[in-house]
Amino acid sequence: MCGIVGYTGHRQAYPVILKGLKRLEYRGYDSSGVALLHNQNLQVHKKKGKVADLEETLIGKNLEAQIGIGHTRWATHGEPSDRNAHPHLSSGGEIAMIHNGIIENYALIKQELVNKGYSFTSDTDTEVLLNFIEDIKKNNECSLEDAVRIALKRVTGAYCILLIEQSNPDTIIAARKGSPLVIGIGKGEHFLASDASPIIEYTKEVVYVNDYELAIVKPDELILKNLGNEKITPFITKLDMELAAIEKGGYEHFMLKEIFEQPNTIFDCLRGRLDAKEGMIRMSGVDLNIEAINKANRIMIVACGTSWHAGLVAEYIIEELCRIPVEVEYASEFRYRNPIIHPGDIIIAISQSGETADTLVALEKAKEKGAFIFGVVNAVGSSIARISNAGAYTHAGPEIGVASTKAFTGQLAVLMMVALNIAINKGTITQERYKELLVELEAVPEKAQAILKNANELKVIAEKYKDAHDFLFLGRGYNFPIALEGALKLKEISYIHAEGYPAAEMKHGPIALVDENLPVVFIATQDVYHEKIVSNMQEIKARKGKIISIITEGDKTSPTLSDDCFSIPPADEIIAPILSVIPLQLLSYYVGIAKGTDVDKPRNLAKSVTVE
Repeated sequence: MCGIVGYTGHRQAYPVILKGLKRLEYRGYDSSGVALLHNQNLQVHKKKGKVADLEETLIGKNLEAQIGIGHTRWATHGEPSDRNAHPHLSSGGEIAMIHNGIIENYALIKQELVNKGYSFTSDTDTEVLLNFIEDIKKNNECSLEDAVRIALKRVTGAYCILLIEQSNPDTIIAARKGSPLVIGIGKGEHFLASDASPIIEYTKEVVYVNDYELAIVKPDELILKNLGNEKITPFITKLDMELAAIEKGGYEHFMLKEIFEQPNTIFDCLRGRLDAKEGMIRMSGVDLNIEAINKANRIMIVACGTSWHAGLVAEYIIEELCRIPVEVEYASEFRYRNPIIHPGDIIIAISQSGETADTLVALEKAKEKGAFIFGVVNAVGSSIARISNAGAYTHAGPEIGVASTKAFTGQLAVLMMVALNIAINKGTITQERYKELLVELEAVPEKAQAILKNANELKVIAEKYKDAHDFLFLGRGYNFPIALEGALKLKEISYIHAEGYPAAEMKHGPIALVDENLPVVFIATQDVYHEKIVSNMQEIKARKGKIISIITEGDKTSPTLSDDCFSIPPADEIIAPILSVIPLQLLSYYVGIAKGTDVDKPRNLAKSVTVE
């Protein structure tokens, strides 16, 4: 959840760290801080609030240092405050540490330290781990590296930690389990961060640190070891990312930029894989494992949040096209409920970051039982990508806005191609239908562009309903999960209470909420359910509800029942969800703007959920 960054080298560390924190702020923005080391003088500065608040307090201070660490926090243990902000200083004042994760047995360790006379200035588990490391170092008369190794064998939970100490003025000690860490390799310098966004300005060569690995990082040296003190050869990866991808590029907000990028990101997702003219899809993750996939008796999709909604769409599509039973699970529930998994079951893991903690643990359990793991992720080199037997990247590029937009449509595009690839190999779809859907899918980027040209229509609708206290989103079939996603986006961005339902379920309870003050959003595109959803619209209209409808161009019926409507280009009902979600993203964005919320950094949320 939190963002961490570190630097050691020939540059001034503070500007590098500050810029890195700003780029990582989507991972948490309750508080932030830096620790800088110069001439064995270790100084720590931290502040509740956003990185800009920290930056303001440091204007005019002497921040000279060529080594440092920084942190932007999403609070777990302890409320957002100056004292709970990272970095933390050890009791002796000689070691500073930042931490992303949760130490589950911190209370037991804390009591042991209290019994030894330690006192604590914060409510965090991080300060407990830091003082535990200091205590081991002192009592064993060992190096900081050895003390970290000993401590991590004792703790349980998730962590990515960076430490610097006064007596070792050019070295950062880092370790990870369950929380991501990437190290950038420069000439006489190294960069450390939660993801690659703070690094790409300086180098394209990176090392992704694995679980249970410890890194000793100096300006001209990188040593990787396991917790058994055995050296590991670092595997250097080239970043396929450009600096422009993580900048706003003239847009007011990252969320708006990422919504408008979707014609290009969907095209990038399809490019090199889908060829409608030749009538084929090439996906090595499917093609090389088609025998195992064809033998599967069922597919289980594991995901969280928006990715779970993508999984629901995939359930409809895979069962329709491939005739394989599909179950969609919340990863947070799947990991604890002792699910029945047979060898050969296919687990599709969907995650934008590739680091979602619950999904990772769920995959580890499933893999132990012999399941075949297929990852659908956006972040190259991420933990889920590495644990998967096969998979497909969405190629959506970095997504900085906390509320997922382009990553979601990228997931849908990948999952549709996976389903089509399996179906044609299994013979559960005719060649004619297969080619028809390829043509439909290939046309999505152009149709998405057409939707975005009319974005101002949704701005007008948003202004009209911005003061509503509740929203209801209704859809049927392939568009039911899109109703869920539309409700989630509105909640995330505007803080308006919103619920998504299958339209037919409206009469089983939610209709009691309908009055003249309730906006009801219908995803009412042309499909086999259209007549049914028109009937649902009439039921809302009869009770004076306000109807906003997302319809297909040329629909003459829905506008007569709607207070407001927005048209999207015609598309096959299997393909339509990629298009019908875009107006809902825009509606949420414009409602948030009208209400004055921080749409890129909604309160209490973080982009990548790397802790339970």
